Amino acid sequence: MDPALLDVIKVFVPAVFAFTTGIVVTPFLTHFLYKHRAWKKSAGKVDLEGKEALVFNELHKNKETNTPRMGGIIIWASVFIAIFVLWILGMLYEGSIFEKLNFLSRNQTWVPLILLGAGSLIGLADDFLEIQTQAGFSKGLSLRVRLLSVGILALGAGWWFFDKLDVTAIGIPFNAPLEIGWLIVPLFVLTVLFFYASGVIDGIDGLAGGVFAIIFGAYAGIAFFQNQIDLAAFAATIAGGILAFLWFNIPPARFYMSETGTMGLTITLATIAFMTDTLGEGHGFLTLGIIALPLSGTVLSNIIQVASKKWFGKKVFRVAPLHHHFEALGWPAYKVTMRYWVLTAVLAFAGVAFALLG
Repeated sequence: MDPALLDVIKVFVPAVFAFTTGIVVTPFLTHFLYKHRAWKKSAGKVDLEGKEALVFNELHKNKETNTPRMGGIIIWASVFIAIFVLWILGMLYEGSIFEKLNFLSRNQTWVPLILLGAGSLIGLADDFLEIQTQAGFSKGLSLRVRLLSVGILALGAGWWFFDKLDVTAIGIPFNAPLEIGWLIVPLFVLTVLFFYASGVIDGIDGLAGGVFAIIFGAYAGIAFFQNQIDLAAFAATIAGGILAFLWFNIPPARFYMSETGTMGLTITLATIAFMTDTLGEGHGFLTLGIIALPLSGTVLSNIIQVASKKWFGKKVFRVAPLHHHFEALGWPAYKVTMRYWVLTAVLAFAGVAFALLG
């Protein structure tokens, strides 16, 4: 078989495998979550200043206490099952198509896979505590603990990029890479923390799933064109798992992605962006600013809102983050979701084109 065709198969088959796995296991997870009433026991959120988020609570007051959290389990469970099944088959049947489909490799997939698992488990702990009513655990892990956890993971991965993989520069189109030396470590940490904050995009049925699936699909294409086939297969597998989640998250959502989904995904996304940068002789880091603009906009809208209220005493948006502002303006939730999907798809095409520049 043509090696190029084998590479294409290696990317798409695991993605389909992850999607199918997610579809199969979801009914079992759904039964478990509803049986154990895995949702918040009281509705309502507070804003970044610790005050009641009045507009948000008015928009979503009937949605938080009867829809389970932890739906992100579908995503990472599907990914891990697909990866390890194909790895085992590749080990058992050396020289077969299964060996070719195995994309678990030290130089391309170990680091993002470890970060996906670690972030997802920390997020799962937060979700578990969030749904409890005893011993004051109803608020989950504190923001400080979550940020510290994400920061530690990012620091370890950033050090690995710098010390083990000799990543010391950022790719620049049509120019030599910009050398920043050890500053690559804090840059990576800040990037991870910034995009972790974008996890609040999981606030409308179907929104986060569609946006993340498109973004990871785009990075699968970038890695493929860089001939990082294992990394491309990994990103595509994540996209497949997200699509399985999305199948059940479109309105009305069967469950929410919540922290066990968004934490692992945002950390992994930043990692893949750096792996498609100078490691892949590209500029995946700068591309992140294009493809992931809906995520960046989510974070920036929160920052702008808080800064405006603190310095000028008034709000820029009716409610932050931005997608809830559109809801507050009267847009139906499905319209916000669909338009975010369309915008993310357009940005993904633009981002891939940018990533392929010289």
